Amino acid sequence: MSLAKKDLSQKLKQELNLTLETTDLLVDEFFSTIKKSLRDSKVVKFSGFGTFEVFQTKPRSGRNPKTMETFPILSRKKVRFTATTKAKGFLN
Repeated sequence: MSLAKKDLSQKLKQELNLTLETTDLLVDEFFSTIKKSLRDSKVVKFSGFGTFEVFQTKPRSGRNPKTMETFPILSRKKVRFTATTKAKGFLN
């Protein structure tokens, strides 16, 4: 089962006794803040949960499996998540 933003808003509505509009705004602002921080190449840490960080991939060669023709794959930014030991503990 996956947890969508809508489900998260519903859960906050039940737990905090807020309106759905308010919880939608809270969830949207939360994720917007994370996106802005990652866009600025800042590390986002959640104590007891994990860390999101931006890293740069190296340029490399790719190959079309149909024609076997090689082509360059450019360097790009990606996001990496590393779970804390505490988070790994509550998964197992």
